[in-house]
Amino acid sequence: MDPATFKDPQLTLPDQLVIETFLQDPSLKSKPSAQPLEGTLSTEETIQKLHSLNNDSHPDFDPTVFQFWDTPLLKSKLPKVIQRYILQPYIVWGQSIVRFKTDVVMLTHLLLYFTTLVPSAALLYYRFSWLHGVFHWAMQLWFCGAFTLMKHQHIHMNGVLAPSYWLVDTLFPYLLDPMLGHTWNSYFYHHIKHHHVEGNGENDLSTTMFYDRDSVFDFARYVGRFVFFIWLELPLYFWSKGQLKYAFKAAFWELSNYASLYLLYNYVNSHATLFVFILPLVVMRFGLMVGNWGQHALVDPVDPDSDYRSSITLIDVPSNRFSFNDGYHTSHHLNPRRHWRDHPVAFVKQKDRYAEEKALVFRNIDFIFLTVYLLRKDYMHLAKCLIPMGDQIDMTLEQRADMLRSRARRFPKPSSKKHS
Repeated sequence: MDPATFKDPQLTLPDQLVIETFLQDPSLKSKPSAQPLEGTLSTEETIQKLHSLNNDSHPDFDPTVFQFWDTPLLKSKLPKVIQRYILQPYIVWGQSIVRFKTDVVMLTHLLLYFTTLVPSAALLYYRFSWLHGVFHWAMQLWFCGAFTLMKHQHIHMNGVLAPSYWLVDTLFPYLLDPMLGHTWNSYFYHHIKHHHVEGNGENDLSTTMFYDRDSVFDFARYVGRFVFFIWLELPLYFWSKGQLKYAFKAAFWELSNYASLYLLYNYVNSHATLFVFILPLVVMRFGLMVGNWGQHALVDPVDPDSDYRSSITLIDVPSNRFSFNDGYHTSHHLNPRRHWRDHPVAFVKQKDRYAEEKALVFRNIDFIFLTVYLLRKDYMHLAKCLIPMGDQIDMTLEQRADMLRSRARRFPKPSSKKHS
């Protein structure tokens, strides 16, 4: 598969439209076609189409119900009787429960977790077996990525359910978070109150700036620091900023979660606690840093404070179909409150600005594999995945690889600048 030309048939419809727009825009490609391909939408038509998919009063409105299948596909493939008596009633019912009518998938996920993960965990504590423990952990590994990105929407949008279900919306994270690798409220305090404030800058505890992003050793130091010291560093960060309330809350929730695990392990069921809570926590802490490394690995030394130049955009299946459009990471940093379904249209509207700002847009690669290829120093593969825009168009493949390599270099720490 050539990542420069392969079009994944599993891309979401919005991603397919975005890719087609870039392939047909003469200002964003090196060899424009003389005439647009038959049936291809113009940029304005693409914007209108993307808006219509999100507009619940438009005939083309497309609510997301399942991550694996787009709703129009379900309506075309399912027997009429199932559509009429199961799918449509479920969509109508779901839209009365979720906060946004596009987001029936949020309810689908909650029902999935509460009917599989929660009973499985309870059974492990009631009657543990090693085989069940391994299967439970495998299920958790399958769920944890999508749950984390649903949680990401939850903390940015003040919930995922309608206001009348505020109590459920408030309480379900306290049960599901530890089962899927998160300590209570820590993601909120680190991501919302810290990371989006500092924006991968020098005061961001998860900044990538002071590491060589293609160094396995630096990556190990980066992950190790977060895994072993974030429980202490985050409260101290808030303390240093005079935000004593956040310092106390961040410490309280993190340490109370650890205390609960200690009690469950030593006085309830050590084996069940290992598989239900401890292993998911270890994997999630590692996974969060692998993802953040990829999201902020390629930083332009000319303007590292720019959201366009310190984060990237991915148009691929794992990042967008299964992770609530997390691939549009630059769009998310430009507007953290932007709804996940609005990222593709916002991106198309601003594509000229992305080009002017020398932003990086990739296809056929997700954040995890971007990190893997970086650590392998395989810049040629990354260059093939790059969708060239602006000045990048006239570069050769080798020049694009060199440009990406330059963006992975560490920045000197402020103290180093003073002594140089």
